[in-house]
Amino acid sequence: MIEPYGGFILVHVATPIETCEQRDRKGLYAKARAGIVKEFTGISDPYESPADAEVVINTAELSAEEAAQEIILHLEQQGFIGVSPEPALSTGA
Repeated sequence: MIEPYGGFILVHVATPIETCEQRDRKGLYAKARAGIVKEFTGISDPYESPADAEVVINTAELSAEEAAQEIILHLEQQGFIGVSPEPALSTGA
């Protein structure tokens, strides 16, 4: 369905649960572990990583800028973005 509009690329933003818990400013992971928050993905509810992701970004290893660059590089390599070649100039001869 999306191809007529340009295409679709699945980007998996992978972050280990330990990193998610360290970054958790609201304490939701602690509440989930205590049973206060029910059906919390990765704690009391299962989480399955997509097996068919075209780009996997590990946010524990990459900064936001590096992650964005990885995605941009992939989009360029696949031809979704980038500079289109200039048309050849005619010499008029």
